[in-house]
Amino acid sequence: MNQREKIDAFEAMLAQCPQTQIPVIHRFTDGLYIREVHVPKGMIFTSRTHKTQHPFVISAGVAEIVNERGERFIVRAPYTGVTEPGTRRIFVVHMDMVLTTFHVTKQTDPDAWVEENTYLENRLLPGNFEQNCFEGRKHLCQP
Repeated sequence: MNQREKIDAFEAMLAQCPQTQIPVIHRFTDGLYIREVHVPKGMIFTSRTHKTQHPFVISAGVAEIVNERGERFIVRAPYTGVTEPGTRRIFVVHMDMVLTTFHVTKQTDPDAWVEENTYLENRLLPGNFEQNCFEGRKHLCQP
């Protein structure tokens, strides 16, 4: 089993657990989408696969991250990194975390942005499972 298949299996196992909605703060400037999530301690989540390169900042908290190469590392705020295309991760949040990503785009609709810039190809997930618990995007938008 390769690492991507391991993440798929882990994600399918997580899908069987109770799910929690995590609020997202959306900010749009001219040509930039800023996506900020506040994730409580104890949460475990997987990311969708990203199609583009973009910076991210962990401005608060501590998380253990496992990437698609099977590398495992601890990230402590303040931390700035770059997400590469094709990247997918598992996050285990050890201290309340604030994660912010920055995306060059002309898009101003968070739902449309997610569909254009990320993808999910995990055939092991239940058919009715909504993978992204950072949903409910439109009512969480902020100027």
